[in-house]
Amino acid sequence: MVRAVPARSRIFENLGIDYCCGGKKPLAEVCRAKGLDPATVVAMLTALDGVSDASSANPDAMGLAELCDHIEQVHHDYLREELPRLDFMTRKVAAVHGDHETRLHEIRQVFESFNVAITAHTEEEESVVFPKIRQLEAADGDKAAGVAELKTVFAKLESEHDNAGAALERFKGLTDGYTPPDWACNTFRAMYDALANLERNMHQHVHKENNVLFPRALALGAGTAPDTVRNDLNAMKDEPAEPSSPACYLHEFQDR
Repeated sequence: MVRAVPARSRIFENLGIDYCCGGKKPLAEVCRAKGLDPATVVAMLTALDGVSDASSANPDAMGLAELCDHIEQVHHDYLREELPRLDFMTRKVAAVHGDHETRLHEIRQVFESFNVAITAHTEEEESVVFPKIRQLEAADGDKAAGVAELKTVFAKLESEHDNAGAALERFKGLTDGYTPPDWACNTFRAMYDALANLERNMHQHVHKENNVLFPRALALGAGTAPDTVRNDLNAMKDEPAEPSSPACYLHEFQDR
């Protein structure tokens, strides 16, 4: 069941069902051993298969405060739930199968750095950046001072987005496009599926911030269209800058 739809692994993990080494047992047998109703478990799996993707909502139709809420609820909450799961799986799969597939150790290393950096990034957005955006949208009068402060912050955040994108590219390359080998166990397959979902969610996440939230926030006080602000932000990113903090984790890729 997990081999056919790896995302089902989340249901089994929440129920404490071993879908890896014990994955060959009939579902009804496993449910009886766990004191679970097989029909209920099947219904949960069916519901997961048909769940809609809230991450595909149209950000252009939202106000800035609403868009901040959406990003926190759909993308930041996703990371809070998924990163610990990926931390466990990348560690376990590398330990069990790393001798057979040595790239699993590099996947683990890249993930560890990505996890630290993106966690710090989202915490800064929620504690500092998004509150300022909400205040800016609600404020009356001249917003130029608030916009000037945010412009530099946004350029920094976008550079961190670029770093995250480079890490995602490494995941994709190291996993052959998230294609597990024929011999891969269910946990191995679930990890590749989770990394593919991480890439999709992060791409939507970054698009909503870089191309919608940040330019629209700056346009509030700049008296210009968001597309013009977008070009200004791109120019700022292209300017030489001092090296980032240790959270800039792409140093291991620079010689590749």
